Amino acid sequence: MSNLLSDLDLAALLCSRVCHDIVSPVGAIANGLEMMDEDDDEEMRRLALELVRRSARQASAKLQFCRMAFGAAGGAGSMLDLGEAGDLARLFLGDEKVKLDWRAPRCARDKNEVKLLLNLLLLAIAAVPRGGIVTIEAADNLLSATAEGDGARLADKTKAVLDRAVPAAEFDARVVQVYYALRLAEQTGFAIAAEVKPGVVVFRAKKK
Repeated sequence: MSNLLSDLDLAALLCSRVCHDIVSPVGAIANGLEMMDEDDDEEMRRLALELVRRSARQASAKLQFCRMAFGAAGGAGSMLDLGEAGDLARLFLGDEKVKLDWRAPRCARDKNEVKLLLNLLLLAIAAVPRGGIVTIEAADNLLSATAEGDGARLADKTKAVLDRAVPAAEFDARVVQVYYALRLAEQTGFAIAAEVKPGVVVFRAKKK
């Protein structure tokens, strides 16, 4: 693949991406604790505690998902459970406006293929900014994430990265996940393609 990022730059940008995902719930935890310290009203303290609990669950879910999608979950060369990946994906989305239809079977699969599927999920989520349904499917030689919703679209920068038309110097934390998905596909012998139809964007990774 041309326009390769150095390993250090890739690691740094992925770290920035993970921090971006968890900064909101962690900030909400801090705000809730501050409210509890400063307000003696019992109802306000109850609401603050509810905010802390909800935000802590969100932060935990996002961290667990990111560990499997981007990290070294399971160790080198290991297999991961697609069912567990689906469970983490549901926790990751939580009460978000994007709903998940996870159709992948519960079975052990090559770690990087599971990571690739989770990264296709992230591409699909980004394709429905107004909300919708993301359907995940997995066969031996095909992984797919279908995003359906009002205003579903393939962002120009995402398309450019998938087409390998973005110089490495222009990568940032917003698009590094797309690049990382390409690297995972290359590592596992898959090729990623996107299909756009009215209200639908489909991301497919096919075995070469």
